[in-house]
Amino acid sequence: MYKIKILISVIIFSSLLFGTSIIKNQTREIEKKILRVQAIIHVKEKDLYESQLDFSYLTSPFIIEKKINHIDNEQYFPMEYSKIFFSMSNFLKLNNKIAIQNNQNEKIKKK
Repeated sequence: MYKIKILISVIIFSSLLFGTSIIKNQTREIEKKILRVQAIIHVKEKDLYESQLDFSYLTSPFIIEKKINHIDNEQYFPMEYSKIFFSMSNFLKLNNKIAIQNNQNEKIKKK
């Protein structure tokens, strides 16, 4: 009788341990799928916001211009392509070139 109780306890414990590991693995797989779907949703939301911004700009530039004029009296002009820097190193190189030219111009003026 005593051996049967121990055997039943071991069987129940083993089945619960086995069942727990199966459930844990399944929930882990579900969590991975949820994370993948959340990443896809995040990308889609970002695209949606950018598309909405593009749509509002492309469909009503006059309204945007009126809002800018209403908010601020400064005139805005498009930026020249030469003033757009792709990295900080490009910006620093250009500043160094300008500084060298200014130094050379000052030396020429002094002579």
